[in-house]
This record gives sequence, C-alpha cells and structure tokens, in this order.
Amino acid sequence: MKIIIAGAGEVGFHLAKLLSYESLDITLIDIERDRLNYAEGHLDIKTLRGNACSLSVLKESDAAESDLLIAVTASDSENITICALAKQLGSKRTIARISNIEYTNTDKSISFSDIGVDELISPEELAADEIQQLLDQSAFSNSYEFEDGALTMIGTQLGSNVPFVGKSVKEAASIFPDVHFMPIAVQRKGTQFTIIPRGDTVFEAGDTVFFITLQEGVEEIQKLSGRSNKPIKNVMILGGSKIGINTARELCENKFRVILLEQNKLKAMEISEELPDLMVIHGDGRSSELLEEESIESMDAFISVTENSETNIMSCLMASSKGVEKTIALVENMDYFHLSQAIGIDTLINKKLLTANTIFRYIRRGEVVDMRTLNNLNAEILEFVVKPDSKVANYKIKDLDFPRMATIGGVIRDGKGVIALGDYNVMPGDRVVVCAMPRSIKRVESLFL
Repeated sequence: MKIIIAGAGEVGFHLAKLLSYESLDITLIDIERDRLNYAEGHLDIKTLRGNACSLSVLKESDAAESDLLIAVTASDSENITICALAKQLGSKRTIARISNIEYTNTDKSISFSDIGVDELISPEELAADEIQQLLDQSAFSNSYEFEDGALTMIGTQLGSNVPFVGKSVKEAASIFPDVHFMPIAVQRKGTQFTIIPRGDTVFEAGDTVFFITLQEGVEEIQKLSGRSNKPIKNVMILGGSKIGINTARELCENKFRVILLEQNKLKAMEISEELPDLMVIHGDGRSSELLEEESIESMDAFISVTENSETNIMSCLMASSKGVEKTIALVENMDYFHLSQAIGIDTLINKKLLTANTIFRYIRRGEVVDMRTLNNLNAEILEFVVKPDSKVANYKIKDLDFPRMATIGGVIRDGKGVIALGDYNVMPGDRVVVCAMPRSIKRVESLFL
C-alpha cells in the first residue's frame, strides 16, 4: 500500500511513525529540511522536500499511484488543496486534517468529496468528542462506544476490594455467571506490558483492565469495581484553545454548568461573545487562589486543554488535591501516558493518537469499520464486518484458528450487541470487535478478508 503524508509536523511525523510499523510504502513531504532530516534519521520512510500544493512535487511523490494521501499541514486551505490536486492526479483516497469545525458540520449543500476530499478529520473535534464521552462514563478512565453503544469498551483500575481480584478469568466467570462484559486487555500495575487475558489469567489489585460490555454491563462493572458513575453537571475548563471552545460548546448545549478560564484577556472576551451561555473567567488557571475563588471544590470535573502539557498536568493535580474526582489533561508527549495513573490524573488525551485511530481504519486489511488504540497499552481494538467469504464466517468462535495474542470481545448483529463466547456462531454481516497485539494483527486481518 502506497501512502503519502503531506506535512511533517507533530501529527504528520506521528502518523508516519505508526504507519511505518506496518511495512507500508510511505512518502513524507514537507518544506522544512530539518523536519525531514529528523524523520529520515528515525523512520524507515521516503522523504521529499517541497510544497505539497505544488503539482510538480505531487507528481514527484507519485501521487497518481497512491492508495492514500493524508494532508496534515498547519493550514486548512492547503490541506484541502493538496487533496483536491492529488485526487485529480489519480490518488485513490484522500484525507485532510482541518481545524475549522464549520467544515465538518457543514450542511449537505457543500460536498467536499466532489472537489476531491474523501474525508475531513479535525483533531480538535475528535478531542472534544473524546472528552464528552469520558464525562458520560465518569467512573472509568477510558471509554469508547461501538455502533452507538451496542457495545462499549471501558477501562478501569482494580482496587484490592474488587471481588474477583486474586481469581482467574475462568473462576470469575463461574462466580458471576450472569455478567454482561468480557475482559479484553490487562496491564499490570507498574509495568508497560499488555496481557490478552485467557481463562487462567489472574486479576491482581492495581491492574488496569479493559472490558467490552453491553449497556447493562456498565453498571455491573461499576458495582464490582466499587466505582460510582456520579453524574457530572459542573465542569471547569482551563484554556480557551480550539479544543476548550469546542468542548465548552458541546457541554453547554447538553445543559452542563461550565466555567472556562483563559489567561489572554482579548481571547476571553471573544469566547464570551461567541458562547453567551458560557461563564468565561479571565485569569491564570494555574493560580490556586483563583481556583478557590471560582469554587473549584464544587466542580465535578476539571479539564485542562492549554497548549502546554506540563501546565495541563500540574493544574489537574491541583484540581485533584482540591477534591475534584474527574480530571482530564491534554498532553502532546506520548511518554506521559505511562504516568497518568501513577501521578493521580484520571485520563490523558492526545490529539495525535486520536487522529491516528481515525486514519488507521483506512489502511487495515479486511473491512475495518472502526479502530481504537488503547491509551498506554500496546494493543488495538478493531471492528470488522464479516463478509460471506471471510474465513470466520459460519464458524463457532471456539473452532476458529485465532491467534493467542488476540481475542474477540463481542459481536454486533442487527444493531444489537452480544458478548460472544466459544459456542457463538459468527455469521456474514456480523460486526466483530477484536482486541489484538500488534504482532497478531496481520493474522487477525487475514481471517476477515
């Protein structure tokens, strides 16, 4: 598969890095020599110096033969132009990164596909949606819905009082036979190793466990893990960034009480005019005195989305020390994910990772309709559509030659989720949710071709 990435900034480099692991033919285009030199020194990819808006540069990159072109420069207009030109040259599929959510929320009278842009992706909008979902499932550090909640992936850390701690998966299943969830990945406390649980895998206190669950299973996991899904109504947001504004807009529309803190006075005034239902405070959100003045202790959630990762982490820690139970920090450095639970922050989010999750489904083999990389875990969640000639079609799960480093978490049939066990018969049209380690993904994909 031939992929061209226009723009070697943070998102472009991160995508190139992740895609390079797939042994794909990747060309990275950028006008900055230093960026390309860095990419060449760290990745096994081709680089091309030049402006991707130039026809000659696109032709030199062999855009006409590309399976996918991803435009992720800092300019929305450049990204749209690059995709339009590449499509005209013959690129099979194009994706443009945009920051203006007006483009993604446009009415049907405007068709970007007609001008050559197959997909518009806004990292800021993805981050805002991620935050909204985390607030909806406030008891958990990670959550993600498949097919509008037919199946839900949630992640939580096990305390020593959880009744199945010290027991194997098989023992837990026999003790709680009527539960509606399935463990799909485990990370041991203090390690960076991912375990795909089997029947003999023992749950330990401090484990971060990811489950696939039905809607009724969410409440069951809450009870078993000793966590409550406390309704969130009062939210404080630090940072009037695009993510902060998008998040505030969504929360206000959903009748949350929201306070946004912004240090820049002019920007604070502009946000206040744009969102009249939002309370905007001009001030330094890193100030303990200001947070106390604004009754930080009465907040159900604190979200820090400034452009500085360290500020976001420190302000969340400060909010946590004031009794705020749900804290969410935006970070740019992927290494911070290993620290989130250790330092007391509920959830870290990263725009690069969210963008990569969205784009990855276009390069996976088999009919992948959704894909998710688990924060801080070396595993992926993939949703496949079973075709009539797929190798898994018309077989029971226990009879499949499924790799040990992967597991089926659930199946969606006719819009309804099922926690599928060994005797479940996979049928054409089923949507199968799989958790897999990177080295087993190709083998899993081959089963759904």
